[in-house]
Amino acid sequence: MTSGLTYEESGVANTGDVLSGLLVWVNQTLTFRKGRVGDSRMDIGFYANVLDLGHGIGLAISTDGVGTKILIAEMVGKYDTIGIDCVAMNVNDLICVGAEPIAMLDYIAVHRADPRILEEIGRGLYAGAEQANISIPGGELAQLGSMIGGLKPDAGVDLVGTCVGIVRRNGRILMGQDIEDGDVILGLASTGVHSNGYTLARESLFTRGGFTIESQPSTLQHPIGDELLTPTRIYVRPALDLLESCPGLRALAHITSDGFLNLLRIPGSFRYVIQCLPPTLPIFDLIQNAGDVSTAEMYRVFNMGIGLCAIVASSEAESAIHLCASHGFPVSRIGVVRRSDDPEVVLEPAGLRGEGDLFTTL
Repeated sequence: MTSGLTYEESGVANTGDVLSGLLVWVNQTLTFRKGRVGDSRMDIGFYANVLDLGHGIGLAISTDGVGTKILIAEMVGKYDTIGIDCVAMNVNDLICVGAEPIAMLDYIAVHRADPRILEEIGRGLYAGAEQANISIPGGELAQLGSMIGGLKPDAGVDLVGTCVGIVRRNGRILMGQDIEDGDVILGLASTGVHSNGYTLARESLFTRGGFTIESQPSTLQHPIGDELLTPTRIYVRPALDLLESCPGLRALAHITSDGFLNLLRIPGSFRYVIQCLPPTLPIFDLIQNAGDVSTAEMYRVFNMGIGLCAIVASSEAESAIHLCASHGFPVSRIGVVRRSDDPEVVLEPAGLRGEGDLFTTL
Protein backbone atom coordinates (compact mmCIF):
# COMPACT_ATOMS: atom_id res chain seq x y z
CA MET A 1 0.00 0.00 0.00
CA THR A 2 1.39 3.42 -0.99
CA SER A 3 1.57 6.27 1.48
CA GLY A 4 -0.36 9.51 1.13
CA LEU A 5 1.27 11.75 -1.45
CA THR A 6 2.96 15.04 -0.46
CA TYR A 7 4.27 17.95 -2.50
CA GLU A 8 7.86 17.08 -1.62
CA GLU A 9 7.37 13.44 -2.67
CA SER A 10 6.04 14.63 -6.03
CA GLY A 11 9.31 16.48 -6.59
CA VAL A 12 8.99 20.03 -5.19
CA ALA A 13 11.49 21.13 -2.53
CA ASN A 14 10.46 23.45 0.29
CA THR A 15 11.70 26.83 -0.95
CA GLY A 16 12.24 28.04 2.59
CA ASP A 17 15.00 25.46 2.92
CA VAL A 18 16.87 26.42 -0.25
CA LEU A 19 16.56 30.21 -0.64
CA SER A 20 18.72 31.42 2.23
CA GLY A 21 21.97 31.50 0.28
CA LEU A 22 20.39 33.34 -2.63
CA LEU A 23 18.69 35.91 -0.40
CA VAL A 24 21.92 36.70 1.45
CA TRP A 25 23.12 38.36 -1.75
CA VAL A 26 19.86 39.65 -3.21
CA ASN A 27 18.84 41.42 0.00
CA GLN A 28 22.12 43.33 0.01
CA THR A 29 21.24 44.93 -3.34
CA LEU A 30 18.43 46.89 -1.67
CA THR A 31 21.08 49.22 -0.26
CA PHE A 32 22.25 50.34 -3.72
CA ARG A 33 19.30 52.75 -4.17
CA LYS A 34 18.91 53.68 -0.50
CA GLY A 35 17.76 57.28 -0.17
CA ARG A 36 17.45 57.69 -3.95
CA VAL A 37 14.71 57.34 -6.53
CA GLY A 38 13.94 53.64 -6.69
CA ASP A 39 14.53 53.01 -2.99
CA SER A 40 12.71 49.83 -1.98
CA ARG A 41 9.85 50.48 0.43
CA MET A 42 9.53 46.88 1.61
CA ASP A 43 11.53 43.81 2.50
CA ILE A 44 11.61 40.91 0.05
CA GLY A 45 8.94 38.30 0.69
CA PHE A 46 5.60 40.05 0.33
CA TYR A 47 3.47 39.67 -2.82
CA ALA A 48 5.30 42.48 -4.61
CA ASN A 49 7.73 45.23 -3.76
CA VAL A 50 7.30 48.97 -4.12
CA LEU A 51 9.99 51.40 -5.28
CA ASP A 52 9.77 55.02 -4.15
CA LEU A 53 9.57 57.36 -7.14
CA GLY A 54 9.03 60.44 -4.99
CA HIS A 55 6.10 62.85 -5.10
CA GLY A 56 3.92 60.33 -3.26
CA ILE A 57 4.14 57.72 -6.05
CA GLY A 58 5.37 54.16 -5.72
CA LEU A 59 6.25 51.77 -8.53
CA ALA A 60 5.07 48.25 -7.63
CA ILE A 61 6.88 45.35 -9.26
CA SER A 62 6.39 41.60 -9.25
CA THR A 63 7.40 38.57 -11.32
CA ASP A 64 5.91 35.10 -11.67
CA GLY A 65 5.35 32.35 -14.17
CA VAL A 66 2.90 29.61 -15.08
CA GLY A 67 4.99 26.69 -13.81
CA THR A 68 4.24 23.10 -14.74
CA LYS A 69 0.69 23.94 -15.77
CA ILE A 70 2.42 24.39 -19.12
CA LEU A 71 2.95 20.61 -19.21
CA ILE A 72 -0.83 20.18 -19.14
CA ALA A 73 -1.07 22.57 -22.10
CA GLU A 74 1.51 20.43 -23.89
CA MET A 75 -0.35 17.21 -23.10
CA VAL A 76 -3.64 18.66 -24.37
CA GLY A 77 -1.99 20.49 -27.27
CA LYS A 78 -3.71 23.75 -26.33
CA TYR A 79 -1.76 26.87 -25.35
CA ASP A 80 -4.30 29.66 -25.67
CA THR A 81 -5.06 30.01 -21.94
CA ILE A 82 -1.63 29.94 -20.28
CA GLY A 83 -1.06 33.57 -21.25
CA ILE A 84 -4.07 34.45 -19.10
CA ASP A 85 -2.44 32.53 -16.24
CA CYS A 86 0.81 34.45 -16.67
CA VAL A 87 -0.95 37.79 -16.49
CA ALA A 88 -3.10 36.64 -13.57
CA MET A 89 -0.26 35.40 -11.39
CA ASN A 90 1.46 38.77 -11.70
CA VAL A 91 -1.40 41.26 -11.47
CA ASN A 92 -3.05 39.35 -8.61
CA ASP A 93 0.14 39.84 -6.61
CA LEU A 94 0.45 43.54 -7.45
CA ILE A 95 -3.03 44.41 -6.21
CA CYS A 96 -2.07 43.02 -2.78
CA VAL A 97 0.16 46.05 -2.16
CA GLY A 98 -2.58 48.45 -3.23
CA ALA A 99 -1.19 48.97 -6.74
CA GLU A 100 -2.97 49.47 -10.04
CA PRO A 101 -1.24 47.16 -12.56
CA ILE A 102 -0.31 49.03 -15.72
CA ALA A 103 2.05 46.87 -17.81
CA MET A 104 3.73 43.47 -18.06
CA LEU A 105 6.69 42.12 -19.99
CA ASP A 106 6.67 38.46 -21.00
CA TYR A 107 9.59 36.05 -21.29
CA ILE A 108 9.00 32.95 -23.40
CA ALA A 109 11.67 30.25 -23.54
CA VAL A 110 11.14 27.44 -26.05
CA HIS A 111 12.90 24.32 -27.24
CA ARG A 112 12.01 25.30 -30.78
CA ALA A 113 9.95 28.28 -31.94
CA ASP A 114 6.61 26.98 -33.20
CA PRO A 115 4.43 29.68 -34.83
CA ARG A 116 1.17 27.99 -33.80
CA ILE A 117 2.18 27.67 -30.15
CA LEU A 118 3.48 31.23 -29.99
CA GLU A 119 0.31 32.58 -31.60
CA GLU A 120 -1.83 30.74 -29.06
CA ILE A 121 0.30 32.04 -26.17
CA GLY A 122 -0.07 35.55 -27.58
CA ARG A 123 -3.84 35.12 -27.76
CA GLY A 124 -3.92 34.23 -24.07
CA LEU A 125 -1.65 37.12 -23.14
CA TYR A 126 -4.03 39.46 -24.96
CA ALA A 127 -7.06 38.05 -23.17
CA GLY A 128 -5.36 38.35 -19.77
CA ALA A 129 -4.17 41.88 -20.48
CA GLU A 130 -7.69 42.89 -21.51
CA GLN A 131 -9.14 41.54 -18.25
CA ALA A 132 -6.46 43.30 -16.18
CA ASN A 133 -6.53 46.49 -18.28
CA ILE A 134 -2.75 46.47 -18.79
CA SER A 135 -0.45 46.71 -21.79
CA ILE A 136 2.34 44.35 -22.81
CA PRO A 137 4.83 46.83 -24.31
CA GLY A 138 7.65 44.34 -24.83
CA GLY A 139 9.09 40.96 -24.02
CA GLU A 140 11.66 38.34 -24.97
CA LEU A 141 11.66 35.06 -26.89
CA ALA A 142 14.58 32.69 -26.30
CA GLN A 143 15.13 29.47 -28.28
CA LEU A 144 16.98 27.18 -25.86
CA GLY A 145 16.93 23.74 -27.42
CA SER A 146 19.71 22.43 -25.18
CA MET A 147 18.00 23.67 -22.00
CA ILE A 148 14.22 23.58 -22.37
CA GLY A 149 12.80 20.09 -22.57
CA GLY A 150 9.21 18.98 -22.64
CA LEU A 151 7.03 15.90 -22.80
CA LYS A 152 7.09 15.77 -26.60
CA PRO A 153 9.89 16.39 -29.10
CA ASP A 154 10.57 20.09 -29.71
CA ALA A 155 7.57 21.14 -27.59
CA GLY A 156 9.21 22.50 -24.42
CA VAL A 157 7.98 25.95 -23.31
CA ASP A 158 8.35 28.19 -20.26
CA LEU A 159 6.39 31.39 -19.74
CA VAL A 160 7.17 34.10 -17.18
CA GLY A 161 6.07 37.69 -16.71
CA THR A 162 7.27 40.78 -14.87
CA CYS A 163 4.55 43.28 -14.05
CA VAL A 164 4.60 46.87 -12.84
CA GLY A 165 1.93 49.01 -11.27
CA ILE A 166 1.42 52.36 -9.62
CA VAL A 167 0.74 52.94 -5.92
CA ARG A 168 -0.88 56.34 -5.62
CA ARG A 169 -2.92 57.17 -2.52
CA ASN A 170 0.05 59.34 -1.45
CA GLY A 171 2.36 56.37 -1.86
CA ARG A 172 0.57 54.41 0.87
CA ILE A 173 1.23 50.70 0.54
CA LEU A 174 -1.54 48.31 1.52
CA MET A 175 0.01 45.83 3.97
CA GLY A 176 -2.62 45.26 6.62
CA GLN A 177 -1.25 48.03 8.84
CA ASP A 178 -4.77 49.04 9.91
CA ILE A 179 -6.15 45.57 10.65
CA GLU A 180 -8.23 45.47 13.83
CA ASP A 181 -9.63 42.69 15.98
CA GLY A 182 -13.00 41.69 14.54
CA ASP A 183 -12.29 42.60 10.93
CA VAL A 184 -14.01 40.34 8.42
CA ILE A 185 -12.31 38.01 5.93
CA LEU A 186 -14.03 37.85 2.54
CA GLY A 187 -13.23 35.06 0.12
CA LEU A 188 -13.41 35.57 -3.65
CA ALA A 189 -13.88 32.26 -5.42
CA SER A 190 -11.20 30.70 -7.60
CA THR A 191 -11.92 29.06 -10.93
CA GLY A 192 -10.09 25.88 -9.93
CA VAL A 193 -6.46 24.93 -9.41
CA HIS A 194 -5.26 28.26 -10.89
CA SER A 195 -1.47 28.00 -11.46
CA ASN A 196 0.01 26.32 -8.38
CA GLY A 197 0.45 22.74 -7.25
CA TYR A 198 0.53 21.11 -10.67
CA THR A 199 3.46 18.83 -9.86
CA LEU A 200 1.40 17.29 -7.07
CA ALA A 201 -1.76 17.28 -9.21
CA ARG A 202 -0.03 15.48 -12.10
CA GLU A 203 1.58 12.90 -9.82
CA SER A 204 -1.71 12.26 -8.06
CA LEU A 205 -3.99 12.12 -11.10
CA PHE A 206 -1.82 10.58 -13.80
CA THR A 207 0.78 8.48 -11.95
CA ARG A 208 -1.10 7.25 -8.90
CA GLY A 209 -4.66 7.66 -10.15
CA GLY A 210 -4.08 6.27 -13.62
CA PHE A 211 -6.17 8.96 -15.29
CA THR A 212 -5.36 10.53 -18.65
CA ILE A 213 -6.01 14.05 -19.87
CA GLU A 214 -9.02 12.67 -21.76
CA SER A 215 -10.53 11.00 -18.67
CA GLN A 216 -13.79 12.53 -17.50
CA PRO A 217 -14.94 11.17 -14.14
CA SER A 218 -18.63 11.68 -13.42
CA THR A 219 -17.86 14.46 -10.94
CA LEU A 220 -16.27 16.69 -13.60
CA GLN A 221 -18.05 18.71 -16.28
CA HIS A 222 -15.08 18.46 -18.64
CA PRO A 223 -12.15 16.09 -19.30
CA ILE A 224 -9.37 16.36 -16.73
CA GLY A 225 -7.05 18.16 -19.14
CA ASP A 226 -9.57 20.90 -19.78
CA GLU A 227 -10.40 21.22 -16.07
CA LEU A 228 -6.72 21.68 -15.24
CA LEU A 229 -6.32 24.30 -17.98
CA THR A 230 -9.13 26.49 -16.62
CA PRO A 231 -7.49 29.94 -16.53
CA THR A 232 -6.56 31.62 -13.26
CA ARG A 233 -9.14 34.22 -12.26
CA ILE A 234 -7.96 37.84 -12.53
CA TYR A 235 -9.11 39.94 -9.57
CA VAL A 236 -7.93 43.36 -10.69
CA ARG A 237 -11.28 45.04 -11.38
CA PRO A 238 -13.00 44.29 -8.05
CA ALA A 239 -9.75 44.91 -6.15
CA LEU A 240 -9.28 48.35 -7.67
CA ASP A 241 -12.90 49.15 -6.94
CA LEU A 242 -12.37 48.14 -3.31
CA LEU A 243 -9.23 50.28 -3.12
CA GLU A 244 -11.17 53.23 -4.47
CA SER A 245 -14.54 52.81 -2.75
CA CYS A 246 -13.93 50.90 0.49
CA PRO A 247 -12.05 52.97 3.11
CA GLY A 248 -12.26 49.99 5.47
CA LEU A 249 -10.24 47.72 3.17
CA ARG A 250 -7.35 46.52 5.36
CA ALA A 251 -5.52 43.97 3.22
CA LEU A 252 -5.66 41.73 0.16
CA ALA A 253 -4.10 38.26 0.06
CA HIS A 254 -3.58 36.29 -3.15
CA ILE A 255 -4.18 32.63 -2.27
CA THR A 256 -1.61 30.66 -4.25
CA SER A 257 0.75 27.86 -3.26
CA ASP A 258 0.66 27.58 0.57
CA GLY A 259 -3.09 28.19 0.38
CA PHE A 260 -4.54 30.18 3.27
CA LEU A 261 -1.08 30.30 4.84
CA ASN A 262 -0.57 33.24 2.47
CA LEU A 263 -2.53 35.29 5.01
CA LEU A 264 0.52 35.04 7.26
CA ARG A 265 2.48 37.19 4.81
CA ILE A 266 0.53 40.15 6.19
CA PRO A 267 2.68 41.75 8.91
CA GLY A 268 1.37 41.74 12.46
CA SER A 269 0.29 39.23 15.06
CA PHE A 270 -3.17 37.97 14.17
CA ARG A 271 -5.19 34.79 14.12
CA TYR A 272 -7.10 34.41 10.86
CA VAL A 273 -10.10 32.26 11.71
CA ILE A 274 -11.77 30.74 8.65
CA GLN A 275 -15.25 29.78 9.83
CA CYS A 276 -16.96 28.67 6.63
CA LEU A 277 -15.95 27.82 3.08
CA PRO A 278 -17.82 27.16 -0.16
CA PRO A 279 -18.16 23.50 -1.20
CA THR A 280 -14.87 22.04 -2.40
CA LEU A 281 -14.57 22.03 -6.18
CA PRO A 282 -14.67 18.51 -7.68
CA ILE A 283 -11.17 18.79 -9.18
CA PHE A 284 -9.69 19.13 -5.70
CA ASP A 285 -11.59 16.10 -4.41
CA LEU A 286 -10.32 14.12 -7.39
CA ILE A 287 -6.70 15.11 -6.76
CA GLN A 288 -6.99 14.27 -3.07
CA ASN A 289 -8.62 10.88 -3.58
CA ALA A 290 -6.41 9.78 -6.47
CA GLY A 291 -3.19 10.41 -4.57
CA ASP A 292 -4.50 9.75 -1.06
CA VAL A 293 -3.36 13.28 -0.23
CA SER A 294 -4.05 14.40 3.33
CA THR A 295 -6.44 17.29 3.93
CA ALA A 296 -3.62 19.25 5.58
CA GLU A 297 -1.46 18.81 2.48
CA MET A 298 -4.28 19.84 0.16
CA TYR A 299 -4.79 23.09 2.06
CA ARG A 300 -1.03 23.69 2.16
CA VAL A 301 -0.60 23.33 -1.60
CA PHE A 302 -3.83 24.47 -3.25
CA ASN A 303 -6.23 27.41 -3.03
CA MET A 304 -9.12 24.94 -2.40
CA GLY A 305 -11.67 27.24 -4.03
CA ILE A 306 -10.70 30.71 -2.74
CA GLY A 307 -8.33 32.71 -4.93
CA LEU A 308 -8.25 36.04 -3.12
CA CYS A 309 -9.03 37.15 0.43
CA ALA A 310 -10.05 40.70 1.29
CA ILE A 311 -9.89 41.83 4.90
CA VAL A 312 -12.34 44.63 5.59
CA ALA A 313 -13.79 46.47 8.57
CA SER A 314 -16.87 44.62 9.81
CA SER A 315 -19.03 47.70 9.21
CA GLU A 316 -18.17 47.61 5.50
CA ALA A 317 -18.31 43.86 4.88
CA GLU A 318 -21.74 43.82 3.23
CA SER A 319 -21.01 46.76 0.94
CA ALA A 320 -17.69 45.13 -0.05
CA ILE A 321 -19.49 41.87 -0.84
CA HIS A 322 -22.00 43.70 -3.06
CA LEU A 323 -19.21 45.59 -4.79
CA CYS A 324 -17.30 42.40 -5.66
CA ALA A 325 -20.50 40.65 -6.74
CA SER A 326 -21.31 43.57 -9.04
CA HIS A 327 -18.22 42.60 -11.05
CA GLY A 328 -19.56 39.04 -11.41
CA PHE A 329 -17.18 37.54 -8.83
CA PRO A 330 -18.60 34.96 -6.40
CA VAL A 331 -17.70 36.21 -2.91
CA SER A 332 -18.72 35.38 0.63
CA ARG A 333 -17.89 36.14 4.24
CA ILE A 334 -15.58 33.31 5.30
CA GLY A 335 -14.00 34.35 8.58
CA VAL A 336 -12.79 36.88 11.11
CA VAL A 337 -9.49 38.32 12.31
CA ARG A 338 -8.49 38.07 15.99
CA ARG A 339 -5.48 39.51 17.75
CA SER A 340 -3.07 36.82 18.85
CA ASP A 341 0.34 36.47 20.44
CA ASP A 342 1.28 34.04 17.66
CA PRO A 343 0.27 34.51 14.00
CA GLU A 344 -1.77 31.55 12.77
CA VAL A 345 -4.53 30.48 10.42
CA VAL A 346 -7.36 28.37 11.80
CA LEU A 347 -9.48 26.46 9.26
CA GLU A 348 -12.45 25.42 11.32
CA PRO A 349 -14.29 23.55 8.51
CA ALA A 350 -11.20 21.40 7.86
CA GLY A 351 -10.13 21.08 11.52
CA LEU A 352 -6.68 22.53 10.79
CA ARG A 353 -4.33 25.07 12.33
CA GLY A 354 -1.58 26.65 10.25
CA GLU A 355 1.67 28.15 11.50
CA GLY A 356 4.76 28.89 9.44
CA ASP A 357 4.44 26.76 6.31
CA LEU A 358 2.46 23.80 7.67
CA PHE A 359 -1.07 22.88 8.64
CA THR A 360 -1.66 20.50 11.54
CA THR A 361 -4.81 19.01 13.02
CA LEU A 362 -6.66 21.11 15.58
